[in-house]
Amino acid sequence: MGPLIGLLIVLVIILAVLSSCVKIVPQANAVIVERLGAYLATWSVGLHVKMPFIDRVAKRVILKEQVVDFPPQPVITKDNVTMKIDTVVFFQITDPKLYTYGVENPIMAIENLTATTLRNIIGDLELDQTLTSRETINTKMRSALDVATDPWGIKVNRVELKNIIPPAAIQDAMEKQMKAERERRESILRAEGEKRSTILVAEGKKQSAILDAEADKESAILRAEAEKEKRIREAEGQAEAIIKIQQATADGIRFIKEAGADDAVLQLKSLEAFAKAADGQATKIIIPSEIQGLAGLVRSVAEVAREE
Repeated sequence: MGPLIGLLIVLVIILAVLSSCVKIVPQANAVIVERLGAYLATWSVGLHVKMPFIDRVAKRVILKEQVVDFPPQPVITKDNVTMKIDTVVFFQITDPKLYTYGVENPIMAIENLTATTLRNIIGDLELDQTLTSRETINTKMRSALDVATDPWGIKVNRVELKNIIPPAAIQDAMEKQMKAERERRESILRAEGEKRSTILVAEGKKQSAILDAEADKESAILRAEAEKEKRIREAEGQAEAIIKIQQATADGIRFIKEAGADDAVLQLKSLEAFAKAADGQATKIIIPSEIQGLAGLVRSVAEVAREE
């Protein structure tokens, strides 16, 4: 019984040792393997087996892009203004071997390198340039860090200035300046609005006056045309009346002539026509001599008739 238990213990130990020698590396990871303390290989994704007791896993490395947020660092601008700036660095491990053996603490090394690079860049800029040149500062820092971290197997993909914190006095001055600027813009906008309103009112009055003048002109034209039309119609009516009178007179004379009337009757009718033409409007009528003689004859006949 005792030897059997001992055999089982040995088998368990062997299985444990063998299982520890089999390693599976997941996606986006790498494993640094050492043999007797020296670098042996870099395992990538898949199943791997190492020699027991002489091989060991020295480091597991993540190959995905990583983000490190560093605390605010005090920096001094060219015009001697002290402020605090915190940065965010996006980096990726490109060479696991260099990352393992290139620097003792890569994250701390990147933080210190970021702080010194930031101080060098901000030292050449004034306060206003620092506040308005974020993109320029980011580009310069990324370029400098990428070159410095390349021997460590690290690639810096992006650097961002997260916050720029100026001194309290500078913040108060900036807030007052912004408030004054907003008030100035508000005053300008209000003045422009009033100016625009005055212009619109003046243009409205001008257009109203123009429309009134055009309306008066059109009204006068319409009145003149109406008066003209009235006079034309009156003249046409008078002309038509005269034409009808003359036509009636001519028709009467024609009927008398067709009836066989002599010259005395025709002259008498002409006298009546003259009397109608005068119609009491003329103060003097010139009558031909023939009609005068005929009128005297008529008067004599009328007197003889009364005597009888």
